[in-house]
Amino acid sequence: MSDSKEPIDFYFDFSSPYGYFAAAKIEALAAKHGRGVTWHPILLGAVFKLNGQQPLANIPLKGSYAKHDMLRSARWFGLPFKVPSRFPVNTVAPCRAFYWVHDQDAALAKQFAAALYHAYFAEDRDISSAEITANVAAKLGIDKPALSAALNDAAVKERTRSEVDAAIERGVFGSPYMVIDGEPFWGADRLDQMERWLEKGRW
Repeated sequence: MSDSKEPIDFYFDFSSPYGYFAAAKIEALAAKHGRGVTWHPILLGAVFKLNGQQPLANIPLKGSYAKHDMLRSARWFGLPFKVPSRFPVNTVAPCRAFYWVHDQDAALAKQFAAALYHAYFAEDRDISSAEITANVAAKLGIDKPALSAALNDAAVKERTRSEVDAAIERGVFGSPYMVIDGEPFWGADRLDQMERWLEKGRW
């Protein structure tokens, strides 16, 4: 990858199905254009408190459409998917776990994020549970007792809080939210536009 090309910033919430779809595709898209990807899990709950939004599933009329669209979009992207029996869920545990792993091994953290997404949206496992999050990590060879302890570590909590605050400061309001050289794109349905932007620079 050329040093002159900045990585794509990829912001997502682990409870976001559209974040799941984008997570499965963004690395290949970026690599095709000589880019890396910096993954930034966030907590949409903090965003919703700020702007008064609520999860799609809780919005009358829009919520029922959203569930239909999630299933259709999963077929479009060719990904295994089921609407989780608990949706949405609190994602503090997976978010903290990701940053703890990331600070030791960024590549492994991406694998871990993908595994958490698969556990939630393909296997209907409740990743809001610290135990389930740690079990997903253990399958990747991550030290389960150490990770479990880290979830309550003050430094890890602050690390997560600062990442979420930085995302909000940057203007991130949804998942997925991608930034290419300062140009923001919101939603998994913007991947085609991102591809054109990477090819042409702008239009």
